Amino acid sequence: MTPSGNSRAAWKGVGDFKTSQVPTYPVCIPASSTSVSLSRRSMKRKAMFTCPFNGDCKITKDNRRHCQACRLKRCVDIGMMKEFILTDEEVQRKREMILKRKEEEALKESLKPKLSEEQQKVIDILLEAHRKTYDPTYADFTKFRPPVRSKPSNRVAARSSSILTQDLSSDDSTDLFSSDSFSAFPEPVEPPMFSNLVLSEENDESSSMNINMSQFSMLPHLADLVSYSIQKVIGFAKMIPGFRDLAAEDQIALLKSSAIEVIMLRSNQSFTLEDMTWSCGSNDFKYRISDVTQAGHSMELMEPLVKFQVGLKKLNLHEEEHVLLMAICILSPDRPGVQDTSLVESLQDRLSEVLQTYIRCRHPPPGSRLLYAKMIQKLADLRSLNEEHSKQYHCLSIQPEHSMQLTPLVLEVFGNEIS
Repeated sequence: MTPSGNSRAAWKGVGDFKTSQVPTYPVCIPASSTSVSLSRRSMKRKAMFTCPFNGDCKITKDNRRHCQACRLKRCVDIGMMKEFILTDEEVQRKREMILKRKEEEALKESLKPKLSEEQQKVIDILLEAHRKTYDPTYADFTKFRPPVRSKPSNRVAARSSSILTQDLSSDDSTDLFSSDSFSAFPEPVEPPMFSNLVLSEENDESSSMNINMSQFSMLPHLADLVSYSIQKVIGFAKMIPGFRDLAAEDQIALLKSSAIEVIMLRSNQSFTLEDMTWSCGSNDFKYRISDVTQAGHSMELMEPLVKFQVGLKKLNLHEEEHVLLMAICILSPDRPGVQDTSLVESLQDRLSEVLQTYIRCRHPPPGSRLLYAKMIQKLADLRSLNEEHSKQYHCLSIQPEHSMQLTPLVLEVFGNEIS
């Protein structure tokens, strides 16, 4: 008869054999713990059984109890040997070891960090806030003043090309970082006052100026894009748990200081590593480095901006981590003009704790290795980009022929220094 099956596995599971020495014989029938246990006890007692039939019973799972003699013979034939049978003491020790191992695993599982119900609620609120204020279809971009692209100068084109072709595969923690006054979402509609926009639930509308210029031909379009992005950042911030508990002056101070940084973070969602562009739907809204330089920003900003976007993209952040990082960026107690720094700090600490717990619980290795530290480094990088953006914006805004292309909201957010 040809042996087949899995009885060795069954013996091993019962814990009745010295499994390190059990021969790897195949098994004829599926063995139950009762069948193996009876055969083991029979061999230990040197029991003698006689087959009431012809001594060649066909043993199956259903009839194995009908003939002990043939069942024991079958076990011996497939490799069961007395010297490999555990003693009762050995069986007990093995069972105790199995039980101990299960208890240790249960303890280890209980000690693993878990998101609390409150922490999960914070994440859910931020996810909803982001989805309500970010349109991944970029459908409203058609409401902006249309993009007008002029042929870039040879110098700018050469520098842009050098960025696109250089090796950007270095560790993201060493990247420089992006600050660019554009990124995200649509609508040229402009509220008259930034403070009213922050404090009110609905935005008033006013038209933005529309004057064509040969120099900085992309400035009108990107000014509308940035203006709309600022509105969306404000909408997101107002839904951050605890933000509206702050004094109005602190809300405004936080948003004025962080707006461009959050826009940079959000723009990473549309950034593509393949061609180093921000792709927002159709080709009309596919933004290259040269497009942003045609809006008045130099390569001193654009080069570190692209490096930042590449490094951030390579972190492969979950959407939950992305929204938490944006909220932490906004609630920075060291922003100029913030009065109640302790309250802002407590709100930021709460978000930081949620982020760290989320990474430990939900972000599998190796991506989670040092991820929190890398994300915090990105916030430091954004500060540098913010400073460079402010310098370039100042140079742009002091020229009337350029400042008149900007919207009132952009002028108010980026034009007034907070003392």
